[in-house]
Amino acid sequence: MNGSGCKPICCPPQYCVRDYYAQRMIPVIQPIVTINRQNIVDVPQYYYQPITRNVVVNQGFQGQGVQGQGFLGQGAQGQGFQGQGYTNRLFF
Repeated sequence: MNGSGCKPICCPPQYCVRDYYAQRMIPVIQPIVTINRQNIVDVPQYYYQPITRNVVVNQGFQGQGVQGQGFLGQGAQGQGFQGQGYTNRLFF
């Protein structure tokens, strides 16, 4: 009835929503576990055992062809063997 003799068309309403947010605290429990680990590592520890050996050297013979060549090639004359011509030999 707006003068044209037609009924008006009514549309469904359109909504304009204004959202507002308010904070509400909720407790959340988060456990934290601290683990103290002791790792065992094998480390060698050396123990030294001294061994003493007594060696007897028989100087009762003269060396063949090497007379006069003692310790460090210095000869044996007048140096500990009183000129006997012995050679220094180490026996183990």
